[in-house]
Amino acid sequence: MSWKDKTVLIAEDEDSNYLYLEAVLQKAGANVLWARSGQEAIEHCNKNPNIDLILMDLQMPNTNGYDAREIIKKKFPDIPQVAQTAFAMADDEKQALDAGFDDYISKPIRKNNLLYLVEQFLGSRE
Repeated sequence: MSWKDKTVLIAEDEDSNYLYLEAVLQKAGANVLWARSGQEAIEHCNKNPNIDLILMDLQMPNTNGYDAREIIKKKFPDIPQVAQTAFAMADDEKQALDAGFDDYISKPIRKNNLLYLVEQFLGSRE
């Protein structure tokens, strides 16, 4: 299976973080969409029914990742959503999972950790 037919929405307001994630995922063959806020993430989901995975930053302008997750999950319950945050505290992972995220990854995100995580939702790239 290749990721060439898979689409990942990256909800991330920091350009450098997005560009890193985009480079890793595109090199692995995935199609990538960018939302700079939770509100944009919601709009992308409404416009793109083919989104296979969402990497959701928790701290974003307008609509934060928690609120965006809830709105998206109500309308698109089958799209897995992974929380990502740079402000990793001891209970952040538990809080994100308790809020309904399908998984959690903390920044700085290492390439191999990202690929392993995404593979859990999109399947192997081979």
